[in-house]
Amino acid sequence: MTFSLVARSADGRLHGVAVASKFLAAGAVVPAAAAEVGALATQAHANLAYRPQGLTLLRTGVAAADVVAGLVAADPEREHRQVGVVGAGGPGASWTGPECLPWAGGRTGDGWAAQGNVLTGPEVVDALGDAWLSGAALPFAERLVAALRAGDEAGGDRRGRQSAGLLVVERGGGYGGTSDVLVDLRVDDHPEPIAELSRLLAVHTMLFGRPDPATLLDLTGAVAEEVAALLRALGHPVSDDGPEAALTSWAGLENLEERLVPGRIDPVVLTHLRGVAPHVPAPRSGS
Repeated sequence: MTFSLVARSADGRLHGVAVASKFLAAGAVVPAAAAEVGALATQAHANLAYRPQGLTLLRTGVAAADVVAGLVAADPEREHRQVGVVGAGGPGASWTGPECLPWAGGRTGDGWAAQGNVLTGPEVVDALGDAWLSGAALPFAERLVAALRAGDEAGGDRRGRQSAGLLVVERGGGYGGTSDVLVDLRVDDHPEPIAELSRLLAVHTMLFGRPDPATLLDLTGAVAEEVAALLRALGHPVSDDGPEAALTSWAGLENLEERLVPGRIDPVVLTHLRGVAPHVPAPRSGS
């Protein structure tokens, strides 16, 4: 009772799954992904064993269509299953068992697979695919959520809304570079789960997104003076050597450490600092 999109980035570095459903915590059940290997979604009468089995097959170089064929061939309940798979290369693949509740079906293309069941109609899967194809200018995670939103606006799960989830993997893309999980967000029970998922992704991007080198500001001159004044206003002592140590301390408390760059400041960090610091008045004349 779910619709989902499984996809790979054009350069093959990112794999992800976006899912929404009138089902509690669909993000805990449906998606699985491994960096530079592939991703899959298992739904309808979901077989959670498909997740490790499918990724194992993908790791051996089996194509997405053959992974789907292998999973369902070995499953006596395959007529009630739905699964979408994307590998490290090539087209995605999808299976919809004939006993899945209508409307049920899927659509695939190079590097993606969209599928759903108990939908208002095929327009939901079409909207997922069309939005994915037209969203190439968006960052990968945002593109997945935009496609999910389009599917929902086209009708979505005909029973209503409850949960949504987003899983994106990239080699070394996780927190501190110590895992491959770039994004793992879930809205388990909410009247507007996709809108809430979008909000969470924006917060995640602000906190954990990597700084854009082209926008970094040197932590010198007027920028350093402003940062020092803002940090002092927040109660962080600034040494004579400059504000960098105090900035590092403050950023750690704000969970912005992923955006720190020695000797420079990310405009995202500066904007947040300006937003949380008390107003710092200009010095009075003669003082």
